[in-house]
Amino acid sequence: MTPTARLIWSVLGAASIAFHLWLIFSGLVPNLVSRPLHMALALPWTMLFVARSRAELISGVVLGAAGLAACLWLVVNADALSDQYGFLDGDFQLVVAVTLLVVVLEMARRAIGWPLPLVASLALLYGLFGEWVPGEFGHPGTPLNSFLGTLTIAEGGLWGSLTAVSVNIVAIFVIFGAVLNAGEAGQGFMNVAAAAAGRLRAGAAKVSVISSALFGSISGSASANVASTGAITLPTMLKLGYPRSLAAAVEAVASSGGQIMPPLMGAGAFVMVELTGTPYTSIMAAALLPAILYFLAVWVGIDGFSLRHDLRGLAADARPATRDVLITSAFFLVPFSVLLWGMFAAGYTPQYAACLAILAGAMLLPVDGRLSFDWGRTLERVEQACMGAGKQIATIASIILCASIIIGVLGITGLGVKITSLILSGSGGALWPALLLTALACLVLGMEVPTTAAYVICVSVAGPALTELGLAPLQAHLFVFWFALLSTITPPVCGAVFIAAGMVEENWLKVAGHAMALGIGLYLIPLAMIANPDLIALATDPVWAILAAVKIGLGLTAVSFAVIAPRRLLLRAGLLVVGALLLFWPL
Repeated sequence: MTPTARLIWSVLGAASIAFHLWLIFSGLVPNLVSRPLHMALALPWTMLFVARSRAELISGVVLGAAGLAACLWLVVNADALSDQYGFLDGDFQLVVAVTLLVVVLEMARRAIGWPLPLVASLALLYGLFGEWVPGEFGHPGTPLNSFLGTLTIAEGGLWGSLTAVSVNIVAIFVIFGAVLNAGEAGQGFMNVAAAAAGRLRAGAAKVSVISSALFGSISGSASANVASTGAITLPTMLKLGYPRSLAAAVEAVASSGGQIMPPLMGAGAFVMVELTGTPYTSIMAAALLPAILYFLAVWVGIDGFSLRHDLRGLAADARPATRDVLITSAFFLVPFSVLLWGMFAAGYTPQYAACLAILAGAMLLPVDGRLSFDWGRTLERVEQACMGAGKQIATIASIILCASIIIGVLGITGLGVKITSLILSGSGGALWPALLLTALACLVLGMEVPTTAAYVICVSVAGPALTELGLAPLQAHLFVFWFALLSTITPPVCGAVFIAAGMVEENWLKVAGHAMALGIGLYLIPLAMIANPDLIALATDPVWAILAAVKIGLGLTAVSFAVIAPRRLLLRAGLLVVGALLLFWPL
C-alpha cells in the first residue's frame, strides 16, 4: 500500500473513531441519524478496502456511492421518516429501500463471504413470497411498502436494536482493542504468559494458553488471535520439538477462548446486553467462571499430551527478565484498570469507561518496553490503531446489519414463533432434547457464519423455546453463544484450525483431531451451565458459584485427562464416569 493510500485509510479510520467517540459524549442523537452514519462510515472499508480485483473495485465504487447516498438521505430526512411509521411513500423511497438492502447484503458478502447474506436473502424472499407457502409455515402477507419500509426506514430492521449495539458499544470496545494492539500490550501479554508458565512442563504450550486468553479478551476474534499470538508461540513450540499438529491445535483452541473471555467476548456480550436486558457487568460476571474453566480444561489437556510427547518448557534465556515483564504488563494493566474502575467503582456505563480506557491506552502509545520515545514509531502506531479500528468496526457493522435483516423478517412474518413451536414439539416439551436440537442448529449455522451472527440467529428462534422450558434468559443465551463457537475447532468448517494448520504447514484434519480433544470444555461447559445454574451466578451468589466452578473444574480435569492421557483403559473409563457425575450431578 502506498503512503498516500495509507494516509487516506488512516484518516477514514480516524473519522470512524471520532464519530463513535462523539456519540458517547454528545448526548442523545436520533437513531435514524447515528445508525445510517455508522453504515456510511463502514462502506469504504467493505466496498473498497477489501476489493481484490479491478471489477470488484469498480462495482464497490458504484454500490458504495449508492449506499452512501441512501444513508445520507435517511439522515437528512430522519424527522419526516419517523412520522411514516415504517411505510414507504412513493417510488423514490422504494428505490432507496431496495438500494439499502442490496448494499448491506453485498457489504456482508465482501466482509465475510456468501453464507450470511445468502441466509438473509432467503429470509427476504420468505418475507416477500411466504404468503404462498402452504401449511403453518406460510404467513398472511405484508404490503410491499410496509415490509420494506419496516426494514429500512424504521427501527424494526436495519436500524434496530442490534445495530444500536454495534454503534454505541461494540465500536467503542473495538477502538479500545485497536489502541492496545497498536502499542506494547501484545508484548506485555506474551511476557506475562512466558514468566508465569514458561518454565513449566509443556511451558511453551501453556504460554500460548495464557497469552491467547489475555489477547483474546481484547481482540474477540479467534482468527485474529491465532494470527497474532500464533506468530510467536507456534515457531517456539516447533523449535522445542512439539508435533506440528499438536502445536497448531494448542494455538487454535487457546485462541478460540478469546470469544468467551470477558471483557469483550467478541461482540457477543454487547448483543446479549440488548437481547436479555441484563447489565453488561452482570454478563461479564456470569461469563467469567465458565471462561476460566475452559482454559483450565485446555491446560489439563496439555498436561495429558505432555505424557505422550516430550513437551519442554522455555529455556531460561528465552524467558523475559522480571523488569521487562513489569514494564510491558503496564501497557495493558493500566488501560484495563481504568476500564474496570470506571465500570465497577465509578459506576460509569461500559462505553464511557471504555472511552477513558482508550485515552489511557493512547497516552501509552509513544512509549515502548524500554521506556524510549520515538515520533516516527508513535505515528506508525496511531496509523495502525486508526486503520485497525476502522476495518474491524466496518466488518462487525456488516455482520450486524445483515443479521438485522433476518431478525427483522422473523419479527414481521412471525416465523420465529413458528420455529420456536417446532423446537418445542420436536423435543416433546423436554428441556434436554430441546438443548441438543439447539446445539446442533448452532453448530451447523456456526459453520457458515461468524460466531456473533450464528448466536443472534439461533437465539432469536431457539431462545424463546428454551426459556419457555424453564431456563433463565441469560442461561439460555450463554448456552447458545458457547455452542455457536463450536465451529472454530469442529470440522468440517473450523476457521481457527485452518489458520493454525496453515501456519505450521500441517494437515488440518490432524490438527482438528487434537483441537477437539484439547477443547473438550467447549462441548461440555455449556451443558454443565444448564445442570449447574449456580455457575453463572457469580454476581448474585458468589459462594455457590465458586463451589459449582470447583466441582465442574474437577469434572473437566477428570474427563480431559481420561480422553488424552496415555493411561490404562479401565482407569480412563473410571475417570470419565467420575467426571460426568461431577459435571452434571447438581450440588
